[in-house]
Amino acid sequence: MIEGQTANTVELSHVLVLETERQDMREPWLRRLLKNPLVCPTEIMQPLAMAELAQAARHDQTLCLSLDQTDLGDRMALLVLALRVGERALPLVWWARQGAANIGCAGQKALLETVLAWLPAGARVLLLADLFYPSATLFAWLHAHEWGYRLRLKGNLRVDTGVAETTTGDLAKGVREAYFPGVRLFASGVVTHLGIVHESGHPEPWMIAMDADSTRARVLDYATRWGIEPMFSDFKGRGLFGLGDSHLRPADRLERRVLIMALAMYGCVRIGRDQACHPPTPLEKNPSTGRSEPLALSQARPQPGFVVLTWLALLDALSAKRPAAAGFSCP
Repeated sequence: MIEGQTANTVELSHVLVLETERQDMREPWLRRLLKNPLVCPTEIMQPLAMAELAQAARHDQTLCLSLDQTDLGDRMALLVLALRVGERALPLVWWARQGAANIGCAGQKALLETVLAWLPAGARVLLLADLFYPSATLFAWLHAHEWGYRLRLKGNLRVDTGVAETTTGDLAKGVREAYFPGVRLFASGVVTHLGIVHESGHPEPWMIAMDADSTRARVLDYATRWGIEPMFSDFKGRGLFGLGDSHLRPADRLERRVLIMALAMYGCVRIGRDQACHPPTPLEKNPSTGRSEPLALSQARPQPGFVVLTWLALLDALSAKRPAAAGFSCP
């Protein structure tokens, strides 16, 4: 998919590395793969996602997870829970639904429960989510599992500061910075901490609910979420994969298409990480001249261990007769 820079099934089939006697059999093979209910993204992603989570938490670092949704026009909505890696994000699990509507609490909880089971023991988590997602159900889940969070709030939410009952938007009017400990949100009175920062040049303030005492630095933690935006750009027409060119309608096929993209992303991250940790010597770069030459895209392959692990997972999914894991729409 990186070489073809497209998610269109017909175009992708032409660059597919597949030995076949007939060229016209490439596209039907790919379509059968995308329809195969035994190819479940959750099961295939589990070992790769667990390895990345362990890598990110290896020095007792906080795992920054971003929850966000992107739409493919009015045809499909895709909810993704991603792990921040450097300045970018890697998809861990995702949930697709037909239509452009906001995917609600059921989808959010399914993704969160899946990743919860993959976390290293004792890992600290910080969840970052945009203003579409905060709800009493989400807050209750986060508090129950002791996850940290920075959740951006809408301006129409009911809030009780202990002094007055108003809305989050009214609290932010004319305010550059304001911090409210122990406020109550929604009719159910969910207790959280609220920080408001409105920086110059920004049309709207950040109204951030958080699990710790509100400070300017903790409000600005929310900026960590932006690592997921380049990932969505790679998914869609502005980036590598051109997902916007796909005309898939069934949600489960879209989820399997995203699986292929995710595997490509994980391979690229591993290549970049290995090259950063083990830079090649001049002779390794170019044995004939000792000078560094640009790496051809065809040479940029994941290490054998990654390829073997991925294809073993795919073969296992295709051969096993078991139900799909929760959190995806595999039938």
